[in-house]
Amino acid sequence: MQAQVFTFASSPFVPVAIGFFGLGTGYFIWGGQALFGVPKSSPEVNRTLGLWGFWMPGFMQFLTGVYLLTGLTWFNVFGKTAPLYMASLAFTAYGIHWFAMSYRRYIDSSAQPDGWMAIAFLFLSILGVDVFRRAGDIPVMLIFVGLTLIYAIEIPTRLLSWSPGGRLVGLFQLITGVWLMYCTYAMTVDLALGGKAWV
Repeated sequence: MQAQVFTFASSPFVPVAIGFFGLGTGYFIWGGQALFGVPKSSPEVNRTLGLWGFWMPGFMQFLTGVYLLTGLTWFNVFGKTAPLYMASLAFTAYGIHWFAMSYRRYIDSSAQPDGWMAIAFLFLSILGVDVFRRAGDIPVMLIFVGLTLIYAIEIPTRLLSWSPGGRLVGLFQLITGVWLMYCTYAMTVDLALGGKAWV
């Protein structure tokens, strides 16, 4: 008896806008609070921030990463492209890291060990800059530039209690969040309407 082989049609509908929107929303919420101090930190505010962080940047990025990995490896519906593999790695890893950070904030535990985590995610961010630069995808490369700046500042902020770092991280989160919203818009217009919003 021969093994049956199923072939799935190629799909142009790569789900990266889901991950972009989730991370962008998380950066608006966490970055805005860190930069402007509104609302003021309290156990209740931290729990709310933890919930938003878990579902938007956490779950939406994790979902996107698993979706991409499955489409690339099991079903081959997105083709074999190195940039999408990098995107799936990043979305999955960043999603899980948001789960951890959000739970940490929800239970109000120490943020200081996040400095060690930021070293690994700084490496992943620099890797993303390199891959998307080589692929010629400058808009996505710019997202990773923003991520690189965020994690480079997180390291001394968390490990050395560098006081201006918290607001600086919030600033770069907001700037990166604005760019992520643009990327969400451009990708959605391109895929849904066949437009050319992508730079």
